Amino acid sequence: MALPVGKLDFKLLEKFLSKYCPADSSVLIGPKLGLDSAVLRLDNNLLVAKTDPITFASDLIGWYAVNVNANDVVVTGTKPKWFLATILLPEYKATKALAERIFSQISQACKKLGVSFVGGHTEITVNLDRPIVVGCMLGTTTKKKLITSAGAKQNDLLIITKGVVIEGTSIIAREKEKMLRKKFSKPFIEKAKRYLFSPGISVVKDALLASKYANAMHDPTEGGLLTGIYEMMLASNKGCLVYADRIPILKEAKILCEEFNLNPLTTISSGTLLISARKENAEKLLKVYKRNGIKAAIIGEVKEKRFGMKLMQNGKIKPLKCSARDEIAKIFCLQE
Repeated sequence: MALPVGKLDFKLLEKFLSKYCPADSSVLIGPKLGLDSAVLRLDNNLLVAKTDPITFASDLIGWYAVNVNANDVVVTGTKPKWFLATILLPEYKATKALAERIFSQISQACKKLGVSFVGGHTEITVNLDRPIVVGCMLGTTTKKKLITSAGAKQNDLLIITKGVVIEGTSIIAREKEKMLRKKFSKPFIEKAKRYLFSPGISVVKDALLASKYANAMHDPTEGGLLTGIYEMMLASNKGCLVYADRIPILKEAKILCEEFNLNPLTTISSGTLLISARKENAEKLLKVYKRNGIKAAIIGEVKEKRFGMKLMQNGKIKPLKCSARDEIAKIFCLQE
């Protein structure tokens, strides 16, 4: 039986991680659901390592690859430093111009973040209909500064920055531009496309500002905000109550999700930083964000595990449901 598009089923992945991922004594944090980066002991420092592919987007794929991997490193309180990329180009569609475009995108994104592009692998691959870039980001920190998504505490408040579906909005506008032109104005489409840069899919600034105040941080990607919350609570062994009506959904994101019948709470959301912090620290952080021009909102609270993970919407409380299959996958099944 074929598995569906998206992340591997959580229970199946958990089984594989426990069965096939032995670790030596240098591994401080190894593979575990909800923990996106590995942390390794190197003498007095820690090495934080992350790898992630870009499979949904084809336009500006190099920019996505750098920023998505940087996000998962910076949420540990670590500044990203070194990037490697495996670039797979589709047979019969690979050109010198395509290869150079991807290298240029990676280079520009790395320069913007102060990251060194240090290597990887490039090849032309059979049976691909689009390029794929698999990135690997590295950074160093100390045990004292380390933050993980497993650090959420009971009675913490949950905060998100910017809003949801930032990456999803850009993907929809770029991948389905021809279809959108039939209904939407050029300025609307261009603004949605530029979500990649404004408000932007990077959470590096958001996370570095939050590192002084956060108990836990996470970067919601595939599966959107609700999957990100689920992963954080799972890693932290906690429950939560999320206030759906307080979650900011940007104008173009809301319109495009409605157009393609996507749930904005379970659509890919790189650019949104999820933070768990004590109430007094949450209030301080909101003031810091305001001074730095970053919009943020309190969207829930952490509960004890037995409370479960719940969502309040329109005054009604129901179980928080997420999916390993991202809503964005629906758009790739549509005919132009």
